[in-house]
Amino acid sequence: MHEPARAVPGAGDDELMARVGEGDREAFVALVDRYKDPIVNYLARLAGDRDRAEDLAQETFLRLFRSAPRYSEQGQLRGYLYRIATNLVRSEARRARRLRLLQPLLDLAGRAAEPASSAAGLLRDELQRQVAAAVAELPLRWRVPLVLHEIEGWSYAAIAAQLDVREGTVKSRIHRGRRQLRRALEPYWNGGAASWKTTG
Repeated sequence: MHEPARAVPGAGDDELMARVGEGDREAFVALVDRYKDPIVNYLARLAGDRDRAEDLAQETFLRLFRSAPRYSEQGQLRGYLYRIATNLVRSEARRARRLRLLQPLLDLAGRAAEPASSAAGLLRDELQRQVAAAVAELPLRWRVPLVLHEIEGWSYAAIAAQLDVREGTVKSRIHRGRRQLRRALEPYWNGGAASWKTTG
């Protein structure tokens, strides 16, 4: 049995995925290196928690690895990865909703309070937590296009293609997401400390 060819630096996504499908782990590492940071950042914005985003990113790449032998979306790996990641967040949100419905029946304790931070007086840290929490509370249909556009820098057309909706729908969802964020973070807007885009 011959060893798989070594991954070539700068190889395209399609070539690397073909090699992954043949069991080439170096090619898989090259893909993870290429997409890990943007996927983790995207998931952190959706989930509102960096540690959880790391876990979800690992699951995203695990699913990519498992799907490699069947992968056939030529030239669309980025979108494919983002779909896997988005679907994982959706699944987690459904599980969380089911848990909330079951909590009264199971007499579960409320969410434990986080320990007070010695740096609680730092407005910037508090603002970042508030923004992350507010983004995570948005409905997914608004949260996904908002994060893709504002943070990932995707165009309206790319988001529309990714979500299989019209560009006008994407713009409307982003607008509604921004509006809800402004309402949720109004105390910080008044203080002039907000860093999230609110125009456009």
